[in-house]
Amino acid sequence: MSTNRIGIEESKAQGLADQLNELLAHYQIFYMNVRGYHWNIKGDKFFELHTKFEELYTDLLLKVDEIAERILTLGYRPIHAYSEYMNLSRIPERTNVTDGHQCVKEILDGLSVLIKLERDILEASGEASDEGTNSLMSDYITEQEKTAWMYSSFLGE
Repeated sequence: MSTNRIGIEESKAQGLADQLNELLAHYQIFYMNVRGYHWNIKGDKFFELHTKFEELYTDLLLKVDEIAERILTLGYRPIHAYSEYMNLSRIPERTNVTDGHQCVKEILDGLSVLIKLERDILEASGEASDEGTNSLMSDYITEQEKTAWMYSSFLGE
């Protein structure tokens, strides 16, 4: 059994890198969607949502970098072409959305997809004894579950 430079079995590291690249693609599309919501939001909740969307996209951009760096740490290359992101992501590209409630619903849909992918990676990283990836995913899930609860509460759900 061959291992990479951080002691993870090579085949498991490759699988994790593939999963992380898929997650990266989802994050990039989600990030651009949230950025668009921030730019285009209108209505009586403008100030509140404009600020919340900026907080969210700022956090997403940080996570994009962390995911890419984790892929590199595992010994692989993060994808970096928007065409690849579009091919891999199940989060659809959203354009010209101005209604706050629709934006929040679409954010919740995106978070659901991300959390599912992160749980899958969490399971795989546990099996690979990859504590670095495991910790990252655990932190993301905890934070995003709370975010989902808060956005759901905003909608009165």
